[in-house]
Amino acid sequence: MTLLSLVAALAGDRGFCSDSTVPGPSRDLYCIPLVAAPGIRGISAVVELRQSPTPFGVAVTAEGIQVHNLVLEARGLPDPRSLGAYSAYVAWAMPPGLDPVIRLGEVREGRVRLGSVALDKFLLLVTAERSAAPRSRGGRIVLRGLSPSTRLDGHGPLALPSGTAGPSRHLQAGHGNHRLAMPGGWPMPPMIAGISMAQSLAGLAPGATPWLPAADSTAPPARPSDVLRLGDGDTLRLEAAPGRRVIGGRQEMGYLFNGQAPGPILDVLRGSNLVVEFVNRTEWPAAIHWHGLRLDASSDGVPGLTQQAVPPGGRFLYRLRFPDAGIYWYHPHHREDVLQDLGLYGTIVVRAATGTPGAGGNPVHRELPLVLDDVLAGEEGLFPYGRETPTHALMGRLGTHLLLNGVERRRLEGRPAEVLRLLLINAASARVFNMALAGPDGDLPLKLVGADAGPYARERWAASAVVAPSERYTVEVRLPASGTVTLVNRVRAIDHTAGTFLQRVDTLGYIVVRGTRAPPLGADYERLRARPHLQRELGALQREHLQRPPDRELLLTLTVDSLPFRLVQLLRLDTAYAHPVEWAPTMPMMDWLPTAGQAHWRLREPATGRENHAIRWRFDRGARVKLRLRNDRHTLHPMAHPIHLHGQRFLVLARNGVAVEDLAWKDTALVPAGGMVDLLLDLSNPGRWMLHCHNAEHLSAGMHTALSVD
Repeated sequence: MTLLSLVAALAGDRGFCSDSTVPGPSRDLYCIPLVAAPGIRGISAVVELRQSPTPFGVAVTAEGIQVHNLVLEARGLPDPRSLGAYSAYVAWAMPPGLDPVIRLGEVREGRVRLGSVALDKFLLLVTAERSAAPRSRGGRIVLRGLSPSTRLDGHGPLALPSGTAGPSRHLQAGHGNHRLAMPGGWPMPPMIAGISMAQSLAGLAPGATPWLPAADSTAPPARPSDVLRLGDGDTLRLEAAPGRRVIGGRQEMGYLFNGQAPGPILDVLRGSNLVVEFVNRTEWPAAIHWHGLRLDASSDGVPGLTQQAVPPGGRFLYRLRFPDAGIYWYHPHHREDVLQDLGLYGTIVVRAATGTPGAGGNPVHRELPLVLDDVLAGEEGLFPYGRETPTHALMGRLGTHLLLNGVERRRLEGRPAEVLRLLLINAASARVFNMALAGPDGDLPLKLVGADAGPYARERWAASAVVAPSERYTVEVRLPASGTVTLVNRVRAIDHTAGTFLQRVDTLGYIVVRGTRAPPLGADYERLRARPHLQRELGALQREHLQRPPDRELLLTLTVDSLPFRLVQLLRLDTAYAHPVEWAPTMPMMDWLPTAGQAHWRLREPATGRENHAIRWRFDRGARVKLRLRNDRHTLHPMAHPIHLHGQRFLVLARNGVAVEDLAWKDTALVPAGGMVDLLLDLSNPGRWMLHCHNAEHLSAGMHTALSVD
């Protein structure tokens, strides 16, 4: 065991489920109290649902099923022989249908690790058995408990089945019907097939005016992204203007950078400088944020904090510098829910001296930036936005059409045995992707080599990549000898009306493998590289700061105002259980109705009670600040939050009190519903910097603050 893994193991042995003084996540979501069977007395037991080790914000299988590592703590267990002809206690897990039955392991007095479980809902049993490793369960039940997800309950009487009134009877996945007019000129929100609409919300609409960009047949169709290899001191003109994209087979108006969707790929060397002249040809005030770059604050692109928004027809000069190799991106920082969603975003690749974007110099045949996005549209086209204020302010605007580099089901090509470096960027407003590559003979293993702002201290294999809004990951993959590789997003959505989990599989694109075999790379692709200098640096930081109390703490929470009574009642029904991530838009009416004027997302400092921009944090340059983020589970709609810090970088130290094993510099961290994340901020860049949720609707609904580095 390495010193780092030893630290991780020790940090994880503190039982927050059995000791309320130990900091941890929401106990009702991450703990299972076990109840003694009739006739069994004097036993107390609880199971802690730890997140399985993962480099991502949540641990799921390639199919999207949440994975828990189980730790059982029992006190007062009698000698099993006192219950009959038994010699040991054994723990079991099984779905509600009781098949299959999974043997977890032997249970003893005190704390014991039971391994992992990947089930949507499950029952836990502890039985007295004749041996510690029986082939099947047959002994006496001693303890029993249910996973928190079993608290999901259907809302059948409140539902309008799809195909009756409102949505079209012939909906296909990803489509909806706009023909049924709602109050205020709104159409009916699109919905995915097989999900019911809430009947009790009929006749309601958001308190905002529906808006879409005006049709313009002269607007140019979007072109693929150009790769601009820029040198030190170069100047770039970047123009945001109307253009057309194809969504759902229809020409839809949007906005483009230099006529491209996504915008141009800026390919630069670490240490270089660039001047960007931004020209705003849209009808909205705008600015460009250079996401993840540790640049000068005056060019960070945040209206009201670092600059005034650029009016329609105006321009602004940004001076960029690139001190860190890695993958970054650029996007608006004013009404992102509209401007970014309509296509204004682009990729930045900052290369180290080796020529790779902070991935440590692994040999590959080719590099592909892949920007993940989604768009909300129905049978009659793009679904409107709120003009005065965003809609979808509780959950965020999850789309029905998934895009890869601006196109649905994008077709790419590759050669047999070709090794690709994929630069993954999530530009969606609210969607968390679980992306896998399905080959002719099964999923292709992904080699995870880099995160937001640089490489991992040690590479690892992953079955899929969980990418939250604004996160970036570098993965490498070797293509098969022939056939088609499908880029898929596999998640487990919740049908709140039925109280069940649904498998959702959406195709992002294809890689058609053909032609001559790629030449050998001259290196062992199967070998996972370690970076000793980074292991020493990041490992030392984690060991130094992991166990100490946080310097600052924020509670991620919500207040609401003037929501329709019927909507509030439905939302309350869903508070019995909160999934760590809302993966799909299964509550279209409930998600759409709240505006940013009614849902107020908060960053609250428990020590002072201050919220959002009333928080006044000031630090010295070079400070290392431990920040604890707690996601309030007890709100009207608990949600995961991708928290982003401008102009700096941080290390994710621990999730739910357990040390993180995969270390890399990042600038965005996903905090699941009810979860807790400890970050170590490396505050080396002077200026005033925004800290906020990167769910576009949550940001517009107030979930942001700023800190000063002197």
